[in-house]
Amino acid sequence: MKKKMIALLLMLALTASMGGCGSADGSGTSGTSETSEASDAAEGEGTSGVEDGVLTIAMECAYAPYNWTQTDDSNGAVPIKDSNEYANGYDVMMAKKICEANGWDLEIVRTDWDSLVPGVQTGIYDAVIAGQSMTEERMQQVDFAGPYFYASIVCVTKADSPYATATELSDLSGGTCTAQIATIWYDSMLPQIKDAKIQTAAETAPAMLTALETGVVDYICTDMPTAMGAVAAYPDMVILDFSDSDDGFQVDEGEVNIGISMRKGNTELKEAIDGVLADMTEDDFTEIMNEAIAVQPLSEE
Repeated sequence: MKKKMIALLLMLALTASMGGCGSADGSGTSGTSETSEASDAAEGEGTSGVEDGVLTIAMECAYAPYNWTQTDDSNGAVPIKDSNEYANGYDVMMAKKICEANGWDLEIVRTDWDSLVPGVQTGIYDAVIAGQSMTEERMQQVDFAGPYFYASIVCVTKADSPYATATELSDLSGGTCTAQIATIWYDSMLPQIKDAKIQTAAETAPAMLTALETGVVDYICTDMPTAMGAVAAYPDMVILDFSDSDDGFQVDEGEVNIGISMRKGNTELKEAIDGVLADMTEDDFTEIMNEAIAVQPLSEE
Protein backbone atom coordinates (compact mmCIF):
# COMPACT_ATOMS: atom_id res chain seq x y z
CA MET A 1 0.00 0.00 0.00
CA LYS A 2 2.87 2.32 0.91
CA LYS A 3 4.59 1.62 -2.43
CA LYS A 4 1.37 2.38 -4.32
CA MET A 5 0.99 5.69 -2.45
CA ILE A 6 4.60 6.71 -3.27
CA ALA A 7 4.08 5.84 -6.95
CA LEU A 8 0.90 7.90 -7.01
CA LEU A 9 2.64 10.89 -5.46
CA LEU A 10 5.50 10.65 -7.96
CA MET A 11 3.02 10.52 -10.83
CA LEU A 12 1.19 13.61 -9.54
CA ALA A 13 4.50 15.50 -9.13
CA LEU A 14 5.55 14.60 -12.68
CA THR A 15 2.19 15.73 -14.07
CA ALA A 16 2.46 19.02 -12.20
CA SER A 17 6.00 19.65 -13.48
CA MET A 18 4.90 18.98 -17.08
CA GLY A 19 1.96 21.32 -16.63
CA GLY A 20 4.41 24.07 -15.60
CA CYS A 21 6.10 23.78 -19.00
CA GLY A 22 2.86 24.29 -20.91
CA SER A 23 1.83 27.53 -22.63
CA ALA A 24 -0.30 30.17 -20.97
CA ASP A 25 -3.19 29.28 -23.26
CA GLY A 26 -3.11 25.66 -22.10
CA SER A 27 -1.80 24.23 -25.36
CA GLY A 28 0.58 22.03 -23.40
CA THR A 29 3.49 22.63 -25.80
CA SER A 30 6.66 22.91 -23.77
CA GLY A 31 8.09 26.46 -23.77
CA THR A 32 5.57 27.76 -26.30
CA SER A 33 4.66 30.90 -24.36
CA GLU A 34 8.22 31.92 -23.54
CA THR A 35 9.46 31.10 -27.03
CA SER A 36 6.61 33.07 -28.60
CA GLU A 37 7.26 36.07 -26.38
CA ALA A 38 10.98 35.98 -27.17
CA SER A 39 10.21 35.70 -30.85
CA ASP A 40 7.78 38.59 -30.72
CA ALA A 41 10.32 40.69 -28.85
CA ALA A 42 13.04 39.88 -31.35
CA GLU A 43 10.74 40.73 -34.23
CA GLY A 44 9.75 44.00 -32.63
CA GLU A 45 13.26 45.11 -31.64
CA GLY A 46 15.11 43.96 -34.74
CA THR A 47 18.86 44.02 -34.28
CA SER A 48 18.82 47.08 -32.05
CA GLY A 49 22.47 46.87 -30.94
CA VAL A 50 21.39 47.68 -27.40
CA GLU A 51 21.87 44.09 -26.26
CA ASP A 52 25.59 43.98 -27.09
CA GLY A 53 26.17 47.63 -26.32
CA VAL A 54 26.98 48.60 -29.93
CA LEU A 55 24.63 50.87 -31.85
CA THR A 56 25.15 50.50 -35.60
CA ILE A 57 24.15 53.61 -37.52
CA ALA A 58 23.90 53.97 -41.30
CA MET A 59 24.46 57.13 -43.33
CA GLU A 60 25.80 58.16 -46.73
CA CYS A 61 28.93 59.84 -45.36
CA ALA A 62 28.55 62.17 -48.36
CA TYR A 63 25.85 64.63 -47.31
CA ALA A 64 27.49 67.61 -45.62
CA PRO A 65 26.80 69.13 -43.21
CA TYR A 66 24.72 66.17 -41.99
CA ASN A 67 27.51 63.67 -42.67
CA TRP A 68 30.69 63.34 -44.69
CA THR A 69 33.85 61.25 -45.14
CA GLN A 70 37.29 62.40 -44.05
CA THR A 71 40.74 60.80 -43.91
CA ASP A 72 41.47 61.17 -40.19
CA ASP A 73 39.78 61.41 -36.81
CA SER A 74 40.08 65.18 -36.49
CA ASN A 75 37.21 67.13 -34.91
CA GLY A 76 35.86 63.98 -33.27
CA ALA A 77 35.32 61.92 -36.42
CA VAL A 78 34.38 58.23 -36.02
CA PRO A 79 35.84 55.29 -38.00
CA ILE A 80 33.67 53.99 -40.85
CA LYS A 81 33.21 50.24 -40.64
CA ASP A 82 35.28 48.17 -43.11
CA SER A 83 37.30 51.17 -44.30
CA ASN A 84 40.32 53.30 -43.43
CA GLU A 85 38.23 56.47 -43.45
CA TYR A 86 36.22 58.40 -40.89
CA ALA A 87 32.73 59.89 -40.71
CA ASN A 88 31.85 63.26 -39.26
CA GLY A 89 29.07 65.82 -39.39
CA TYR A 90 25.87 66.72 -37.56
CA ASP A 91 24.57 63.14 -37.72
CA VAL A 92 27.77 61.75 -36.22
CA MET A 93 27.78 64.39 -33.49
CA MET A 94 24.19 63.54 -32.59
CA ALA A 95 24.86 59.79 -32.71
CA LYS A 96 27.76 60.25 -30.28
CA LYS A 97 25.52 62.13 -27.84
CA ILE A 98 22.85 59.42 -28.03
CA CYS A 99 25.39 56.65 -27.48
CA GLU A 100 27.08 58.47 -24.61
CA ALA A 101 23.76 59.00 -22.84
CA ASN A 102 22.85 55.31 -23.16
CA GLY A 103 26.30 53.82 -22.54
CA TRP A 104 26.59 52.35 -26.04
CA ASP A 105 29.53 52.15 -28.41
CA LEU A 106 28.99 53.69 -31.84
CA GLU A 107 29.52 51.95 -35.18
CA ILE A 108 29.10 53.83 -38.47
CA VAL A 109 28.16 52.04 -41.69
CA ARG A 110 28.47 53.86 -45.02
CA THR A 111 25.80 53.13 -47.63
CA ASP A 112 23.98 54.90 -50.46
CA TRP A 113 20.76 56.84 -49.94
CA ASP A 114 18.45 54.28 -51.54
CA SER A 115 19.78 51.52 -49.25
CA LEU A 116 19.04 53.31 -45.98
CA VAL A 117 15.40 52.29 -45.48
CA PRO A 118 15.74 48.70 -46.80
CA GLY A 119 18.83 48.18 -44.64
CA VAL A 120 17.15 49.22 -41.42
CA GLN A 121 14.04 47.20 -42.31
CA THR A 122 16.10 44.01 -42.69
CA GLY A 123 18.24 44.63 -39.61
CA ILE A 124 21.55 45.20 -41.40
CA TYR A 125 21.95 48.17 -39.07
CA ASP A 126 20.04 49.43 -36.07
CA ALA A 127 19.10 52.94 -37.13
CA VAL A 128 19.58 55.57 -39.80
CA ILE A 129 20.81 59.04 -38.87
CA ALA A 130 21.14 60.65 -42.27
CA GLY A 131 19.02 63.77 -42.59
CA GLN A 132 15.83 61.87 -43.40
CA SER A 133 12.56 63.81 -43.52
CA MET A 134 9.81 62.21 -41.45
CA THR A 135 7.40 61.88 -44.35
CA GLU A 136 4.14 59.92 -44.17
CA GLU A 137 5.45 57.49 -46.78
CA ARG A 138 8.62 56.73 -44.81
CA MET A 139 6.65 56.40 -41.57
CA GLN A 140 4.71 53.56 -43.15
CA GLN A 141 8.01 51.72 -43.70
CA VAL A 142 9.98 52.51 -40.56
CA ASP A 143 9.56 54.04 -37.11
CA PHE A 144 11.09 57.43 -36.33
CA ALA A 145 12.58 58.94 -33.20
CA GLY A 146 12.80 62.69 -33.10
CA PRO A 147 12.76 65.13 -34.78
CA TYR A 148 16.44 65.79 -34.19
CA PHE A 149 16.41 68.84 -36.49
CA TYR A 150 13.88 71.12 -38.21
CA ALA A 151 14.86 71.96 -41.78
CA SER A 152 13.00 74.43 -44.00
CA ILE A 153 13.08 73.91 -47.78
CA VAL A 154 15.08 76.37 -49.90
CA CYS A 155 16.76 76.73 -53.28
CA VAL A 156 20.38 77.52 -54.04
CA THR A 157 21.72 79.31 -57.12
CA LYS A 158 24.91 81.06 -58.26
CA ALA A 159 25.41 84.64 -57.10
CA ASP A 160 25.72 85.82 -60.70
CA SER A 161 22.63 83.92 -61.86
CA PRO A 162 19.57 85.82 -63.14
CA TYR A 163 17.65 83.86 -60.49
CA ALA A 164 19.77 85.20 -57.60
CA THR A 165 17.26 87.98 -56.91
CA ALA A 166 14.24 85.66 -56.80
CA THR A 167 11.89 86.41 -53.90
CA GLU A 168 9.13 83.90 -54.68
CA LEU A 169 8.72 80.60 -56.49
CA SER A 170 7.24 82.17 -59.60
CA ASP A 171 10.54 84.01 -60.11
CA LEU A 172 12.17 80.63 -60.81
CA SER A 173 9.82 79.80 -63.68
CA GLY A 174 11.54 78.44 -66.76
CA GLY A 175 14.83 77.65 -65.02
CA THR A 176 16.67 74.34 -65.22
CA CYS A 177 16.94 72.59 -61.88
CA THR A 178 17.62 69.37 -60.02
CA ALA A 179 17.80 67.87 -56.53
CA GLN A 180 18.97 64.66 -54.93
CA ILE A 181 17.24 61.45 -55.98
CA ALA A 182 14.52 59.94 -53.75
CA THR A 183 14.06 63.13 -51.72
CA ILE A 184 11.07 65.40 -51.15
CA TRP A 185 13.13 68.14 -52.80
CA TYR A 186 13.04 66.33 -56.12
CA ASP A 187 9.74 64.49 -55.86
CA SER A 188 7.55 67.12 -54.18
CA MET A 189 9.19 70.55 -54.22
CA LEU A 190 10.57 71.08 -57.73
CA PRO A 191 7.22 70.19 -59.37
CA GLN A 192 5.69 73.13 -57.48
CA ILE A 193 7.77 75.56 -59.58
CA LYS A 194 5.76 76.52 -62.66
CA ASP A 195 7.41 75.66 -65.98
CA ALA A 196 10.58 74.48 -64.26
CA LYS A 197 12.83 72.39 -66.48
CA ILE A 198 13.51 69.55 -64.08
CA GLN A 199 16.63 67.60 -64.99
CA THR A 200 17.60 64.05 -63.99
CA ALA A 201 17.93 63.67 -60.24
CA ALA A 202 21.43 63.76 -58.76
CA GLU A 203 22.60 60.54 -57.14
CA THR A 204 24.16 62.35 -54.16
CA ALA A 205 24.17 65.77 -52.52
CA PRO A 206 27.72 66.51 -53.79
CA ALA A 207 26.60 65.61 -57.33
CA MET A 208 23.68 68.03 -56.95
CA LEU A 209 26.04 70.83 -55.91
CA THR A 210 28.43 70.02 -58.74
CA ALA A 211 25.59 70.31 -61.25
CA LEU A 212 24.93 73.84 -59.98
CA GLU A 213 28.58 74.85 -59.72
CA THR A 214 29.37 73.71 -63.27
CA GLY A 215 26.31 75.37 -64.80
CA VAL A 216 24.41 72.21 -65.68
CA VAL A 217 21.40 73.67 -63.83
CA ASP A 218 20.32 77.17 -62.83
CA TYR A 219 19.34 76.24 -59.29
CA ILE A 220 18.85 73.29 -56.96
CA CYS A 221 16.33 72.53 -54.22
CA THR A 222 17.45 71.26 -50.82
CA ASP A 223 16.95 71.91 -47.10
CA MET A 224 18.43 74.80 -45.13
CA PRO A 225 21.30 72.91 -43.45
CA THR A 226 22.49 71.49 -46.78
CA ALA A 227 22.19 74.94 -48.33
CA MET A 228 24.16 76.51 -45.48
CA GLY A 229 26.87 73.91 -45.94
CA ALA A 230 26.87 74.59 -49.68
CA VAL A 231 27.41 78.34 -49.40
CA ALA A 232 30.14 77.75 -46.82
CA ALA A 233 31.91 75.47 -49.29
CA TYR A 234 31.10 77.47 -52.44
CA PRO A 235 31.21 81.25 -51.80
CA ASP A 236 29.73 81.90 -55.25
CA MET A 237 26.41 80.30 -54.24
CA VAL A 238 23.46 82.01 -52.53
CA ILE A 239 20.38 80.72 -50.71
CA LEU A 240 16.86 81.51 -51.93
CA ASP A 241 14.49 81.27 -48.96
CA PHE A 242 10.80 81.74 -49.76
CA SER A 243 9.46 80.76 -46.34
CA ASP A 244 8.18 84.30 -45.63
CA SER A 245 6.57 84.64 -49.05
CA ASP A 246 2.96 83.89 -49.93
CA ASP A 247 4.40 82.19 -53.02
CA GLY A 248 6.65 79.62 -51.39
CA PHE A 249 6.96 75.87 -51.14
CA GLN A 250 3.92 74.08 -49.75
CA VAL A 251 5.22 71.61 -47.17
CA ASP A 252 3.77 69.63 -44.31
CA GLU A 253 5.30 69.12 -40.90
CA GLY A 254 6.79 65.73 -41.75
CA GLU A 255 8.71 67.20 -44.66
CA VAL A 256 10.63 69.67 -42.50
CA ASN A 257 11.02 67.43 -39.44
CA ILE A 258 14.23 65.42 -39.68
CA GLY A 259 14.19 62.12 -37.80
CA ILE A 260 16.11 58.98 -36.87
CA SER A 261 14.63 55.87 -38.44
CA MET A 262 14.64 52.30 -37.18
CA ARG A 263 12.86 49.02 -37.78
CA LYS A 264 9.13 49.13 -37.10
CA GLY A 265 8.25 47.94 -33.62
CA ASN A 266 11.67 48.63 -32.12
CA THR A 267 10.16 50.55 -29.23
CA GLU A 268 13.13 50.01 -26.92
CA LEU A 269 15.51 51.83 -29.24
CA LYS A 270 12.99 54.53 -30.15
CA GLU A 271 12.30 55.34 -26.51
CA ALA A 272 16.01 55.38 -25.66
CA ILE A 273 16.76 57.86 -28.46
CA ASP A 274 13.69 60.00 -27.82
CA GLY A 275 14.71 60.19 -24.18
CA VAL A 276 17.95 61.89 -25.19
CA LEU A 277 16.34 64.22 -27.75
CA ALA A 278 13.65 65.29 -25.27
CA ASP A 279 16.32 66.98 -23.17
CA MET A 280 17.54 69.05 -26.14
CA THR A 281 16.05 72.25 -27.56
CA GLU A 282 15.90 73.60 -31.10
CA ASP A 283 18.69 75.99 -30.11
CA ASP A 284 20.81 73.00 -29.07
CA PHE A 285 20.24 71.42 -32.49
CA THR A 286 21.16 74.66 -34.26
CA GLU A 287 24.33 75.07 -32.20
CA ILE A 288 25.52 71.57 -33.13
CA MET A 289 24.60 72.11 -36.79
CA ASN A 290 26.60 75.34 -36.86
CA GLU A 291 29.55 73.45 -35.39
CA ALA A 292 29.25 70.83 -38.14
CA ILE A 293 29.12 73.48 -40.85
CA ALA A 294 32.21 75.17 -39.40
CA VAL A 295 34.34 72.01 -39.55
CA GLN A 296 33.08 70.42 -42.78
CA PRO A 297 36.16 69.79 -44.97
CA LEU A 298 35.27 72.06 -47.92
CA SER A 299 34.46 75.04 -45.71
CA GLU A 300 38.04 75.10 -44.42
CA GLU A 301 39.63 75.43 -47.86
